[in-house]
Amino acid sequence: MSLWMKAGKTQLVDGCDPAVKRRPLIRRLAGLTALLVGVPVLTLGLTIGSAAASGAGKVTIYPFAEGGPLEIAAGADGALWFTANGYVETIGRITAAGTITYYTDSAGLPYGIAAGPDGALWFTNHNSIGRITTGGGVTNYTDSSISYPGAITAGPDGALWFTNEYPNASIGRITTAGVVTNYTDPSITDPSAIAAGPDGALWFTQEEGGGSIGRITTAGVVTSYTGTGFDYPEGIAAGPDGAMWFTNTGSIGRITMGGVVTYYGSTINGASRIAAGPDGALWFSILEGNAIGRITTAGAITHFRATGIRNPIGITAGPDGAMWFANGGTDSIGRITTTVTPGITRVTPRSGAVGTAVTITGRNLSRAIGVAFHGTPATIVSDTSTKIVVTVPAGATTGHVSVTTRAGTATSNGTFKVT
Repeated sequence: MSLWMKAGKTQLVDGCDPAVKRRPLIRRLAGLTALLVGVPVLTLGLTIGSAAASGAGKVTIYPFAEGGPLEIAAGADGALWFTANGYVETIGRITAAGTITYYTDSAGLPYGIAAGPDGALWFTNHNSIGRITTGGGVTNYTDSSISYPGAITAGPDGALWFTNEYPNASIGRITTAGVVTNYTDPSITDPSAIAAGPDGALWFTQEEGGGSIGRITTAGVVTSYTGTGFDYPEGIAAGPDGAMWFTNTGSIGRITMGGVVTYYGSTINGASRIAAGPDGALWFSILEGNAIGRITTAGAITHFRATGIRNPIGITAGPDGAMWFANGGTDSIGRITTTVTPGITRVTPRSGAVGTAVTITGRNLSRAIGVAFHGTPATIVSDTSTKIVVTVPAGATTGHVSVTTRAGTATSNGTFKVT
């Protein structure tokens, strides 16, 4: 029997359970978990990175006591949802304020997760596809063609698409009513991640034989792109430039809709997942390098490291203009600010009657879409990148103040008291 480890995957070869392939390289470090018990939040500054003046690179860590977070996605309810195979197989939910709720998955081994067009979250299980509503109601769909499904994503056709990893290497499609279709092709041998492209097709990575990038239309027509430079590609995401971006073991790749591939960086240690950020760049997790990376569409790479980042896996853009990631090595969920993440540092005064002028100070506040007092919209009097002036609206009640920009929503730490 041999043990193979590659970019976050561990596979026991010669007859052992292939589900092990989907486990992260480091599922749980008991010593580190013990250190986090009783610590509600860790806020850390970046140690390597740039753009600090805009607030980019600030890392916050939220411990998850059940352990084993894997993949993460933004939900329609303004929260982040994640899969975890720790002490208990669960689907977790974390608000932008860091409050975590989790739901036990009786089907076991949840892995990939994505927001569906029906407002629910869809996830892959041991041999089924799961659906969880934002209220926590779970449904599992089985089919003979579903075989150790890995990644899942919403398609352009209103269905969910997923990769079947073993032994039935294929691409699956499931409607929101649970009807499953399976697509096979000689070129589909080891599908890993999958994402919708700007061309109306689905794109997926494959690691076997060094790697390749696949493309499948919603009608099931498959195209495979091979060649030198592929180094066990894993994560894949659509970029803001009309191309697909993917992680190689030691670099970041870009492939156009015509199949032209470019590589950036050569010393990235174990790049894993990748996602488009609200700042026009791509952000990726570096599982073996214990870092979060950022790459512009021009290929400029920045690494962000902080004490709390260890073996990050899944990564996604949050509703607050920040990037959120699953921290496999410290059993936690991480948040890292971008160059456009809005933030509120002060609200003055902290109390007042309806009609009172209130100044909100922070960063990345320009061109705010809206301001609210405990959910009640307020009229914006003036707006700059660091300061917004509003008046307390009629009907407002005591609670938090929020500012929404095109990048996301920031909420005040303290409450404003309406007198």
